[in-house]
Amino acid sequence: MVVRWFVWLIVVALGVVGRAPLPAEAQDYVGSESCIACHTEAAKAWEGSHHALAWSAPSAATLRADFDGTSFTLGEMQARFSLDEDGKPKVSVTERDGVTTDYAVHSVIGVEPLQQYILETEPGRLQSFDVVWDTEQGEWFHLYPAQNYAPEDGLHWTGPYKTWNSRCAACHATGFKANYQPQSRSFASTQVEMGVGCEACHGPGAAHLSWADTREVTQAAPPENYGFSVDMSDPEQRVEQCASCHSRREAFLDGNPVPGTAFHDAYNLSWLREGAYEVDGQILDEVFVYGSFLQSKMYAEGVTCQNCHLPHEAELIAEGNGVCTQCHSPAGNPEFPTLPREIFDGPEHTHHPVGSTGAECKSCHMVERTYMGNDLRADHSFRIPRPDLAEATGAPDACTGCHEDESADWAAATLATWFPESSKRGPHYGEVLAHGRRNPSRAAPELRFLAQDREAAALVRATALYLLDRAKNPEDAAMLEALTADPDPLVRSAAVRLQRVAPARERVPRILGALSDPSRSVRIAAAQSMMGTGQAHLPIRYRETLHRALGEWQASMNNRLDYPETRLQLGGTALAMRDLGAAAKEFAEATRLDPQLADAWVMRVRIAMARGDTSAGRALLDEALDHLPNHLALQAMRSQLTGQQMDLLPPAAKRE
Repeated sequence: MVVRWFVWLIVVALGVVGRAPLPAEAQDYVGSESCIACHTEAAKAWEGSHHALAWSAPSAATLRADFDGTSFTLGEMQARFSLDEDGKPKVSVTERDGVTTDYAVHSVIGVEPLQQYILETEPGRLQSFDVVWDTEQGEWFHLYPAQNYAPEDGLHWTGPYKTWNSRCAACHATGFKANYQPQSRSFASTQVEMGVGCEACHGPGAAHLSWADTREVTQAAPPENYGFSVDMSDPEQRVEQCASCHSRREAFLDGNPVPGTAFHDAYNLSWLREGAYEVDGQILDEVFVYGSFLQSKMYAEGVTCQNCHLPHEAELIAEGNGVCTQCHSPAGNPEFPTLPREIFDGPEHTHHPVGSTGAECKSCHMVERTYMGNDLRADHSFRIPRPDLAEATGAPDACTGCHEDESADWAAATLATWFPESSKRGPHYGEVLAHGRRNPSRAAPELRFLAQDREAAALVRATALYLLDRAKNPEDAAMLEALTADPDPLVRSAAVRLQRVAPARERVPRILGALSDPSRSVRIAAAQSMMGTGQAHLPIRYRETLHRALGEWQASMNNRLDYPETRLQLGGTALAMRDLGAAAKEFAEATRLDPQLADAWVMRVRIAMARGDTSAGRALLDEALDHLPNHLALQAMRSQLTGQQMDLLPPAAKRE
């Protein structure tokens, strides 16, 4: 059976199957030094930029922190920073358990407003240290002072969620591959160069360099895109190339895809999920711009990152409101002729004194949040403040974010006075998503309408489908079948996933075509949705496309085998196929990586009991409670094993 073969392959083989070879052009990187001789102006702008210094070796030129015997203490944890006899930086860390370990600083991350340091905890394994240097205040601080984790916690800086190789490095390097080795649980990572170099955005440069070296003699016309894999004349490619790092997403490939790879072939973009976004799509957690930008009218009208940002300097093209007034002014911008030609940078629009914070465009339309302790990042959805929606959505607004002593009602009334003729106070998708988060079944009619609204951003429509998936109503899947062929891969992927709520006999014909979709994200969604449908009698052409899509799903998980969440997914897949041995193995690896992963412990205990090994189940439960003594589901299991009643436990714990 196809599915059983697939589960065996991904769960038992654990990555033994080799990855598909990289495209030939991926081997053709030449390094930024090869570009500088000709492209001197671009090189001068790039050198010293946040891109160039995204990851660097420690040196007097790159280190911002004081390593001259300084220290930082948080509770029972202390870090001491010094230079060894060769002048190289090192960190001596005394953990909460009293154990002290010396680490050489492997590398340096970023330049301002904070700088972080990478420590090598074992050969090849790089971890991002939680004590960082504030370049503005000139002092050490802890990124998560309220969460001073113990070394055995999965969220400790030495744990799997802070592993630089697999979690962060790809966006700080050029031509990076994590190369995790699951058998040895080690890394053999490689990169063309540290930092975001020329080829990180333009693509491998060998073909371009070959043409440039010979063009004076051969007089040959330049190759397509001057030999690069990215077509910088294509606005969508430009935006997607930036989005490959500046987005909250799940990667399908190991490390950097070859620049120019379509975004939805390389990544699964996060929807407007709880914990990541406010219910109306405003930024909440760190979501890295792209998901916000996709919601904006600016994106819908063809604005790209380079309309506002200098690509090589990684800076804004102008200071202050000058970025916005290049288009939003009485002069307008011929590139965007539909914009109203009015005064926006003046009291008649801002209603704040000239030169004040309130008169800055970003204060109202790009609300900033602080991440990583001191790093302000702006919301790129460029939204109009809607305090009138506060009661319906519970989301914050720009007005009361500054005027903290005032109410949302006050802010809404003030805006209505300032802009009495405004047409911007109509229905908002945030109201629908708020209803959908609270009760997706009751919100289904609104969610279905939003999902089919071609005027709404594709990410918003996909989020509506994601919420409908929670309602588990087969009628929703039937009514929205047409969206599996939507022009946007975000919508297609979510629509294919929604089909999982339909009976197998109805689901299969609806998603067979998606197995050969142009976008990998949709093909993988289709492969996942085919699970449990009994495909033995599929026509051969569909069996072949199913095999290929399953292989892509397998490969994507093989690239994340050091993630506890991947092991949890693999365990669930094996469990669905009643392969208890493979499931137990995967859940065990999940708890080894993250001892606080309660769901994996619960499943380990249940599998042991299902196999009739009560003593092993009790031992696992004791071990789980050592790590999670207050977890209700685990306590409930102990009560069951000891014959105690569970009536005093909350219903949620009983459902566990």
